[in-house]
Amino acid sequence: MVSFTGSTAANVRVAKLAADTVKRVAQELGGKSANITDADLKAAVIQGVHACYTNAGQNCQSPTRMLIPRAQRDAAFEAARQAVDSIRLGDPLDPASTMGPLVSQAQFQKVQDLIQSGVDEGATLVAGGTGRPAEINRGYYVRPTVFGDVTPQMKIAREEIFGPVLSIMSYDSEEEAIEIANDTPFGLAGFVQSRDVDRARAVANRIRAERVYLNGAPFDRSLPFGGYKPLRDRAFRLTVASMAGISPKLDGNRPDAGSAADVKRLPGDEVGIR
Repeated sequence: MVSFTGSTAANVRVAKLAADTVKRVAQELGGKSANITDADLKAAVIQGVHACYTNAGQNCQSPTRMLIPRAQRDAAFEAARQAVDSIRLGDPLDPASTMGPLVSQAQFQKVQDLIQSGVDEGATLVAGGTGRPAEINRGYYVRPTVFGDVTPQMKIAREEIFGPVLSIMSYDSEEEAIEIANDTPFGLAGFVQSRDVDRARAVANRIRAERVYLNGAPFDRSLPFGGYKPLRDRAFRLTVASMAGISPKLDGNRPDAGSAADVKRLPGDEVGIR
């Protein structure tokens, strides 16, 4: 069994080498998860910011693209600033710290370059920016950054950043939100937040991702962890669900939230499983 986390090119090479001896391969290729928000805006945005910044953004499932109704743009920006202001960067061993550094100099520089690309391509810098935080002069610490007015064509909307960088994107209709969410070669995870539970479930069933979290449902380690689309993960845990092409929906509105309570087959097979 070979388990490898890295770039798509490196994973392809590993899979080819493993094939010569018919070794099983578990691969982690990354993600670019969308978070479609149609809920209590302030609470949803603050929760979305902190979810994006888990482990300083070094999380393959991070909801790095926040989709909000265009009419709520300004309120979303203000809520995001408040969330960023509450973050304390520092030593991960210090209980008072809420965000630590990135893993290496190479990753630090990659994130800096992507933040600069957001500025260069015309996104609105809502919070953060390039460089280290003012109070920290060493280490691979990145300023928690939020961009607004991000379009699907921008580099920060298309590439996995793997750092504390959130892109806020506006939509005018539910159809447009789903289209933006699915406009990515990654297919690892998706997020939906809404007051209307039935609407949230309907939207979740149209997101092309291996799993979708509804209204803050927790991660369930018993479910398959994989993905689909060209830049996907080879499942780390094979289950009946993953082999049958079933996409779990983790529903925070259910009493059994965080379990495989609400799943469906992947698009192309419209048979719903409840």
